Amino acid sequence: MIEVILAEGEQAMEAVGAAIGRAMRAHGVIYLRGDLGAGKTTLSRGLIRAQGYAGAVKSPTFTLVEPYELSDRAIYHFDLYRLLDPEELEFLGVRDYFSADSLCLVEWPEKGEGVLPSPDMIITIAVSGTGRRLVVESHSAHGEAACQQLHTRDDAQT
Repeated sequence: MIEVILAEGEQAMEAVGAAIGRAMRAHGVIYLRGDLGAGKTTLSRGLIRAQGYAGAVKSPTFTLVEPYELSDRAIYHFDLYRLLDPEELEFLGVRDYFSADSLCLVEWPEKGEGVLPSPDMIITIAVSGTGRRLVVESHSAHGEAACQQLHTRDDAQT
């Protein structure tokens, strides 16, 4: 299933992120694609905060991964932009992050090709006028259920 969402402004992007987090039930693997400055981290911030994290949410560009430990789950936000070789992920113990009860957000997933697990959802973000156009694609049964929930949410708002 493919869902297209338009978001106008930072608050709208964060609200979409929150809705995606709820739809994913705070677990699974989401690939985030888009040019620099497209809004991948803004979307992630909305998702992470909606799950109950109150601290700062920043781009993990230099650390590769930012963990967000919540009371009953963990969210891991990856930014692989500076990754030179996918094998570097093996040295980080990347497989330990991708558990059944964690949610992993991966920016620039193509840099980890061959090492990363398959996604439940791929979100491609592009600038559209003064806002953003998000194309949300399901890639598993879990991702399909989440897209269905997003679609129902959109229908209820129109």
